[in-house]
Amino acid sequence: MNTDPRHSAPPTINGRYLGSLGLFAGLDMGTLDRLAAALPVELVQVGKTIVEEGELAQELFVVLSGELEVVKDADGRPVRIAMLGPGDWFGEMTLIDVQPRSATVRAVASTHVMRMHARHVDELLYRVAPKAYALFVMNIARELSRRLRVVDGALAQFRASVRE
Repeated sequence: MNTDPRHSAPPTINGRYLGSLGLFAGLDMGTLDRLAAALPVELVQVGKTIVEEGELAQELFVVLSGELEVVKDADGRPVRIAMLGPGDWFGEMTLIDVQPRSATVRAVASTHVMRMHARHVDELLYRVAPKAYALFVMNIARELSRRLRVVDGALAQFRASVRE
């Protein structure tokens, strides 16, 4: 029996669990319970692509269990740029800027994800819980800022190594 938490069944999805994730931090329990009841959970098999770089979409995904790789095309070659596990999320950029997907994400282990479409954001947050909507968008902004800082650091290190 595999006891590796990356390969286990998804956690019970309820408001308390969602509130423990950075994406939903600070949202009230009523909103969290509403989201938990409405957002679909899917099992993604090893090797399956969840999102494809360049495709148009308006949904984000929360990783509940398993492991995913984020791959970016670099002159026709796939380059792994990140690994994602339980509690991570991806796809939020399509909700913010309504542009094509910036990378491909595929499962490297059997993975449970929760899907949140722009329609869910509109119907379950924006229209009924404006404060929760504002917190949700701020949580996305914080994560995007964190990711930008990481990339800035990596770029600075790369530039410094090229100069030497």
